[in-house]
Amino acid sequence: MKWLSLVLLTYLILAAPETLATAASDTSGDDRPRVGLVLSGGGAKGMAHVGVLRVLEEMNIPVDLVVGTSAGSAVGALYASGMSVAEIEQRFIDLDWLSSFRDDPGRAYKPVRRKQVEWRFPVTPGLGVSLDGLHLGAGIIAGQNLGFILNGLTHNVALVEDFDRLPIPFRAVATDLETGDIVVLSKGNLATAVRASMSIPGVYAPVNLEGRLLVDGGIANNLPVSVAREMGADIIIAVDITDALVSSDELQEAFSVFRQLTTIMTRRNTDQQLDLLGEKDVLIRPDLKDYGSADFYDAPALFELGAAGAREHAVELRPLTVPSEVWQAYRSRLASANLGAEGVVASIDVEYGRRLSGAFLRERIRQETGEPLNVEVLEADLKRIYGLGYYETVSYTQSPSADGTQLVIKAQEKSWGPNYLSFGLNYEDNFDGDTRFNLTSSLRVTELNALGGEWQTGLQLGTEPRIRTQWYQPLDYGYERFMVAGAEYSRDTISVYDPEGARVAELDVTFRHFDLGLGMELGGNAETRLTYTRGYATVDKQVGVAVAPREAVHQGGVSLQLVHDSLDDAFFPRSGAFAGVRGRAEREDLGSDRHFDAVTAMALGTGSWRKFTLTGLLYAHTVTRGDPGIENRIRLGGFRRLSAYAPGQITGDSAGMASVYARQVFGGPITPWFAGMGLEAGNAWESLSDAGWHSSVKSWSAFAGVDTFLGPVQLATAYNNEDKWTAYLNIGFSFTQLFY
Repeated sequence: MKWLSLVLLTYLILAAPETLATAASDTSGDDRPRVGLVLSGGGAKGMAHVGVLRVLEEMNIPVDLVVGTSAGSAVGALYASGMSVAEIEQRFIDLDWLSSFRDDPGRAYKPVRRKQVEWRFPVTPGLGVSLDGLHLGAGIIAGQNLGFILNGLTHNVALVEDFDRLPIPFRAVATDLETGDIVVLSKGNLATAVRASMSIPGVYAPVNLEGRLLVDGGIANNLPVSVAREMGADIIIAVDITDALVSSDELQEAFSVFRQLTTIMTRRNTDQQLDLLGEKDVLIRPDLKDYGSADFYDAPALFELGAAGAREHAVELRPLTVPSEVWQAYRSRLASANLGAEGVVASIDVEYGRRLSGAFLRERIRQETGEPLNVEVLEADLKRIYGLGYYETVSYTQSPSADGTQLVIKAQEKSWGPNYLSFGLNYEDNFDGDTRFNLTSSLRVTELNALGGEWQTGLQLGTEPRIRTQWYQPLDYGYERFMVAGAEYSRDTISVYDPEGARVAELDVTFRHFDLGLGMELGGNAETRLTYTRGYATVDKQVGVAVAPREAVHQGGVSLQLVHDSLDDAFFPRSGAFAGVRGRAEREDLGSDRHFDAVTAMALGTGSWRKFTLTGLLYAHTVTRGDPGIENRIRLGGFRRLSAYAPGQITGDSAGMASVYARQVFGGPITPWFAGMGLEAGNAWESLSDAGWHSSVKSWSAFAGVDTFLGPVQLATAYNNEDKWTAYLNIGFSFTQLFY
C-alpha cells in the first residue's frame, strides 16, 4: 500500500501542470458556458453598447452569440461580423449621421436638368398626386442613404447568407407591421436585416422582406433575451438602454406625450424579457439619462458611459473571464473565420417595377460581369439612378454562386408616384419699397414611356408671375440624348434709372414663347443644348418716361448653351463648381423683330476648410452685334447682384460682375447658422470693351442667416462706393439663378 501511495503521489506531482492546463481549457473551451450578448434598441444611445463591448474584451470575456434590436442590431451585427471594437468606434465617430436621415444622395448625383429648376422648387415633401387624390410615402425617410451606409459597414460579410456562419452567430429582431409579431432574422442579407430592425414606423419606410412589411423590432421585443435562450445561451449579458417612463410633470408638450407612448410600448415588452434573466445572468444599464435617442454626435461620451456601466458589473462578469491564451485563440478564430471570397461578378440581375424598361436601369450600371465588384462605382451609379427621382430606394445585394458573386440590383418604385408635387418660396426685400415675393409649385408627371418621358408644369404666383410647361423626352435608355418641348408665360417689372440713380420709368412686361430643344448629357454633371425659341413680349403698363414701344415685340432665335454643375447644394454650396456659357442669336428669318447676337457666361467655384467657405463668382453678358431692345437688357442690382444698389438699377446691353464671399458656420450639425462678408464689383456698359476696374461700382456686404428647407434665410447690409447703404431680407437665393 505504501508503494501504491508513493506511485500515485509521484504521478500527481509530475502530471499537475498538464492537469491544471486541461482543467482551464475545459472551463474555457467546450465546457465553458455559452455566453449570449443581448443588445436593446435606443437610437443614438445604442453607441453605449460599443463601450460595453470594449470592457468585455478588456476582461477577456468571449461572446458566443449576439442578438440585437434596432440600434442594438447595428452594433451587434458589426461585432458579429468580426469587426474590432476600435474600428466600430472609429466608424461611428466618422459617420455622417445626418445623411442617414436623408434620402437624397447628394446634388452631384442629379442630372443637370433637375439642377436647373431645383432652386425654384426646393421643397419635395414626398407628395404624389393622381386622379384619386394625394398620396404620401410609408415613411418620412425611405432609407436610401441608410441602406448604402449599412452595406458599407457590413461589406466584409456581404456574401454570408446564414447568420450562423458569421464569426459570431447573430440574430436581428424586427416586427411584422401587419400582425405586430416578433420576426427573428437569421438569414439573408445582413445589411437588409439590420435596416429592417431599425425601421422606426412613420420615420423610415418599412422593409418588404419575403412578403412581410418589417419595422423596428422594439415594438415587439426591445430586449430579446428569449431569442438568445432559444439560440442556446447558458449565460446572458443583457444591455438595456430602453428609456424610462417620465412623470406627468414632464408631459406638457405633444412631442413628450408621443415619446412617452413609444416608451410605454417598448418598456412593457422589455420588462417581460427581464423576467427571463436568471441569477447567473448579467444586466447592464448604463447611466444615459442626460442623452437622447437623437444624440448621434456624442459618440465618444456614449462609448464611455457604456464602458462605465459595464465596469460597475465587473464582479458579476469576472467568472466569465478566460485565460489570455484561450482569449487569443478565440480572437484568432474570429479573425480567421472562412466567410468565402467575393471573386468576380458572375451575373447581374435587375429587379425593377412595371413602368420603366429593365434596359433603362441596366444602361446606367457600369459594373460588368467577369470583373471584381467595384463598390464605389456601383454605389455612384445607383445614386445617379436614385437622383432621377423615380424610385423610393435603389439598392443592391450579393449572394454566392458556383461561378462567383451574384449581384442583384433592386429598384423599388415610389409608392406615391409616378406624379409628384414640389414647392418653393422666393423673397427679397430691401426695406426701401422694392419687395419681391413669389410662391412656386410644380407638378411632375414621370415615366410616361419606356424611355422615361416626363411632363413638368411649374407655376409661380407673386410679384413675378410665371408658368412653364415642358415635355422632356430621352432619345435613348442612357439619357445621353434628349429632346425638350416647352411653352412659357412670365411677367416682370422693369425699372429704368437715370445716371444719378433716380428711377425715371417703370414697365410691366409680359413674355410669351414656346421652345424646342435638342440636347446631350456629357457625363453626370454637364450637358449641352441647342434650342429654338419663338414668341413675343408686350408692355402692359408704363409709368414715367416712355422708353419702350407700345406694340408687341416678336422674338425668334436660337441659342446654344454648355453647362457644368457640380455644386453640392443649390443654395448653400460648400464644394464644387458651376460653369455655363450660352450664345443667342435673334434673326428676322426666325421670327424676330430684333437682329442681334449675345453671349452670357458665368463661372462659380467654392471650397471649404472645416466650417469656413470661400466662394468666387464671375459673370458677364455682352451683345456682340445688333440692338437687343429694352426687353432684353441685362439688369444688375439687388441681393448679390451688386447688393448696395436697387434691383435693376444697373442696366445695359452688356454687363459684368466679379464677387467673392467668405462664410463661417457656427453651432452644431442640427441647427447651424452662418455669418460672412462679401465684395462685389461690376457695372453695365454699352460694350464689354468699356469694362474696367475704374469704371466699375463696388459693393461691400455683411450677412448672417440660417439654412432652411426653403433655402437660406439671410439678413444682409451692403455699402457702396457712393456712400449709400442698403439692407436686405432674402429667402431662397441661389447663385445659379444669375445664369438661368
